[in-house]
Amino acid sequence: MAQKSIVYCGKNIDISYEIVNPSAKIDFVVLHGWGSNKNLMKQFFSSYMKGFRHIYIDLPGFGNSTACCAMQTKDVADIVRIFLQEIAASSDIVLGHSFGGKVALLLEPKLLVLVASAGIYVPKSFTIKTKIAAFKLLKLFGLSKFRSLFVADDAKELSEDMYTTFKNVVNEDFTQEFASFSGKALLFWGREDSATPLSSAQKIHSLIKNSELYVYDGDHYFFMKNAQDIATKIEKTFLTLGE
Repeated sequence: MAQKSIVYCGKNIDISYEIVNPSAKIDFVVLHGWGSNKNLMKQFFSSYMKGFRHIYIDLPGFGNSTACCAMQTKDVADIVRIFLQEIAASSDIVLGHSFGGKVALLLEPKLLVLVASAGIYVPKSFTIKTKIAAFKLLKLFGLSKFRSLFVADDAKELSEDMYTTFKNVVNEDFTQEFASFSGKALLFWGREDSATPLSSAQKIHSLIKNSELYVYDGDHYFFMKNAQDIATKIEKTFLTLGE
């Protein structure tokens, strides 16, 4: 594991990362989802694509990386872009799981790999809407200390900056960003995913003209059992780009 200190908006941020196959010439950048870290992604993908330089990153505020302020997804992408420049890496292939998919998209790689990516707004259920309304009412009466009873599991135990970041990014609609992407994209999805449903994959597939969609049995973490097949498809696709 290594760390690189970068400056963003006048503040220092430490980015924790790990490189596999350091002498390889083609960069394969891997970005985890919300609440996760680089170790999860490395565990399942590092054994494959040995001809590529794997770069596993803890996104700011997660794992061993620090955060300097509340962020939007664009800020996270800008931080990762600066980091990649600092370590002389390129965006040849960028894989993003869930929240990491939105970050990957904004990096505009040669090959975009979306694994159960977030970015398509899904209307909240009645239960969630009720929880939000109840929390706002408690806050009005100065009882916001009960926040943990109402926030999503992904937001519990977060610092104030990261909780604000969570609220900023959770409802972002990246429809236009997906439609504007002009490169090649591979979409990998779990058929039973309830966090980013298959309908989101189908919409992204329709928005990105040069994209392919592969659906597997499993939920939001279907890639744990299918990493080898996903890696094979990524490698084959990248090596035939431009033919």
